[in-house]
Amino acid sequence: MKNLRLISLGVASLLAGGVLMTAQLASAATNLVANPGFESGLSGWSCSGGSTVGSPVHGGAAALSGAVSNSDTAQCTQNVAVVSGARYTLSAWVQGNYVYLGVTGGAPTWTPGTGGWTQLSFTFTASSSSVQIYLHGWYAQGTYFADDVSLTGSGGTVTPPPAPTGLTVTGTTSSSVSLSWTASSGVTGYNVYQGTTRVTSVGGTSATVSGLSASTTYSFSVSATKSAGESAKSAAVSATTGSGGTSLPSTPTGLAVTGTTTSSVSLSWTASSGATGYKVYRGTNVTTATGTSATIGGLSAGTTYSFVVSATNAAGESARSTPVSATTAGAGGTAGGTGGSPRSWPYIDITMATPTLADVARATGQKFFTLAFVLGSSAGCVPAWGGTIDLTDARITKEISDLRALGGDVAVSFGGAQGPYLQQTCPSQSQEVGAIEKVMDTFNVRHIDFDIEASVPIDTMNKAIAQVQRERSGTVVSYTLMVQGDDFGLTPALGTDLLTNAKANGVDVGIVNPMTMDFGSSKEWGDAVIAAAQSTLGQMAQIWPEKSSAARNRMLGVTPMIGKNDSGPIFSIADGQKLVTWANSNHIGLVAFWSAGRDNGGCPGGRVSPTCSSISQSQYQFTNIFGGFTG
Repeated sequence: MKNLRLISLGVASLLAGGVLMTAQLASAATNLVANPGFESGLSGWSCSGGSTVGSPVHGGAAALSGAVSNSDTAQCTQNVAVVSGARYTLSAWVQGNYVYLGVTGGAPTWTPGTGGWTQLSFTFTASSSSVQIYLHGWYAQGTYFADDVSLTGSGGTVTPPPAPTGLTVTGTTSSSVSLSWTASSGVTGYNVYQGTTRVTSVGGTSATVSGLSASTTYSFSVSATKSAGESAKSAAVSATTGSGGTSLPSTPTGLAVTGTTTSSVSLSWTASSGATGYKVYRGTNVTTATGTSATIGGLSAGTTYSFVVSATNAAGESARSTPVSATTAGAGGTAGGTGGSPRSWPYIDITMATPTLADVARATGQKFFTLAFVLGSSAGCVPAWGGTIDLTDARITKEISDLRALGGDVAVSFGGAQGPYLQQTCPSQSQEVGAIEKVMDTFNVRHIDFDIEASVPIDTMNKAIAQVQRERSGTVVSYTLMVQGDDFGLTPALGTDLLTNAKANGVDVGIVNPMTMDFGSSKEWGDAVIAAAQSTLGQMAQIWPEKSSAARNRMLGVTPMIGKNDSGPIFSIADGQKLVTWANSNHIGLVAFWSAGRDNGGCPGGRVSPTCSSISQSQYQFTNIFGGFTG
């Protein structure tokens, strides 16, 4: 899960599609990696937190240095042309704690720590004409180094998408420029450049670049992306921002309360003509906003407040809107809101302190959540939240108790976009069973989820899960699995093969939950998510032909990433409504999303974030929409 995920977001796909690589047909002995020893800096690589150093090096005069932080694993990726169905060997020399080498959507290898250079190596079979290889470290584990990366096998040829055409300026303000262009066939997203700097990535054919200076001329171009890489840039266009206007913006209208918690009120309003910003007033207290929504925090429980909003631009400030009043939830009160569904289980990154489970429940009425993620710890086969937080952490334990006091409950998800998984750190089936049951017994949990995004011993894992179900009766098991494409469904090795093995080992699979995020599609993203779910149903029919279509529908879950996805597409408010309508019509088993902590409009138009959706929305708007799923 990404998701989110990072950021609790899926790190193996953080920078997918960002590099254009072409490779001509080559012999099996040829190294297909461009700039494998980083002798040309980071040329050919797309990196987060990466640079090159002269020491330490394994060979030549340079090596990769990955500056890992608490929120970034310093991943570097490269797209390489291959031949579908051919076998390949990927290797690299690495140094540092928890260094990973892998292929996006496939099997990685990793080392828990090295004092000197160690070679990581594994083989795999390509399932398409392009693969994305990656290197990354582990959160808060310090800088890692890598050198002499090698991918050997039969070379292929990557065909990048064509450059977009028809780039046009559709509007300007004193601080922004809006652009549109003609769609390119078969692409998954677009990169927008201001001069030579990429300023945003989008899934559609329009974008607004903000944060610009007034009365200034800028040059823009756009490129198209897909799994094979990035196109050339389009012809550039120029635009000059306005001076800010000589007249005040119009007064905002439609001010409304969209949500409350014990300590906050969320508001939205209609955009004002000529506005570049807004001010929200609570008495003499002022909160500024760039979009048409805001959440005012620091309030007292069970208290009524009045709010007004004004619009601003370079000429000054408009008159204030008609006021609205809102009352915060009472301390210790029951869950509020009008939403909430026992078949909606949004993921929440429980390693983050806010929002709390009870805050979301009181604001929305949603009382069921999936806690992400339990991993192996530095001690090995010892379950820990995020791999670093003690399983019995006081804050997390209290959050679960507070939610249950409101009538809610939790599922626990094992795995996610990062490791080490318990399945990788537990050396035997019995120890894996013990670790899973320790989590279940600590929190009296009977719904366990396995989010598998990296290579694990599948047969041992499924045997352990089946044993857990025998020893803990009533245990519901869900598998959250990666999607390869909207017209394909789940990936083979970590999807359909995994489920087939689960059935063979006697696992009673309750929910098959495709991660409908970060895959390739030319469809509108809401339609792509639904198409991926339908393709997954087709795969399930091959695995469980003895079940009726209605029974298989009841086994299906769907989990999109709300707002901006790592690979560019945007799952919008309208897409959420469309998905819930489809889910209700087809009587599927579960809906969820990544993640409750991102369910706010705190960073509209920004990059992918673990704490906001990067689109304009009200607080917990997706939670309320998904709460309308009744099954």
